[in-house]
Amino acid sequence: MLRIERFADHQSTQKGLASQPLVKLVLPFELRQKSRLRTTLSDGTEAALYMPRGTILHGGDILQAEDGTLVRVESSPENVLVITGSTPHDLIKAAYHLGNRHTPVELGENYLKIESDDVLKEMLLQLGVAVKEDLAPFQPERGAYGGGHRHGHDATFAEDHALANQLFNERHGHDHPTQARHPHTHSHDDSHSHEYP
Repeated sequence: MLRIERFADHQSTQKGLASQPLVKLVLPFELRQKSRLRTTLSDGTEAALYMPRGTILHGGDILQAEDGTLVRVESSPENVLVITGSTPHDLIKAAYHLGNRHTPVELGENYLKIESDDVLKEMLLQLGVAVKEDLAPFQPERGAYGGGHRHGHDATFAEDHALANQLFNERHGHDHPTQARHPHTHSHDDSHSHEYP
């Protein structure tokens, strides 16, 4: 069984693309979010995916197996909702409400695309946008720090939180502790007292 543990580096990718067509790993979005997976490649080869936790694969990614084999990720067609609006504002409003629900969204030039969901479909129709069911590859936007959507209980939360703090500090030019509340110390003259009701 072929073991796939990492993304291919640029040099290996260029060499592999020049030599022959790559074997494909064709998966829907639900399975491209799994870092541990047994699967079958397009040439029939059995493969085991052992990517770092939190990895989300996207169509076009090139992976490298432990034996050097290069594998191209492809997004398989799946049930999706394609959202269009009469104005850009309609799509912005729909994107806002989807983002508020932490829904993975593919952003197109004149459309949004999400996984098929009856509840979200009804919400979108109430917002006044057009919603069409389709069978198509789904390629949602990558997360803000390069990965996918993560929650505070995930193994990579500490790394993401540290990166967010670093970016904040670089932008604002000062350092803050990572706690939500910051204790402040004040110097007081002991010659007076405080009275509290």
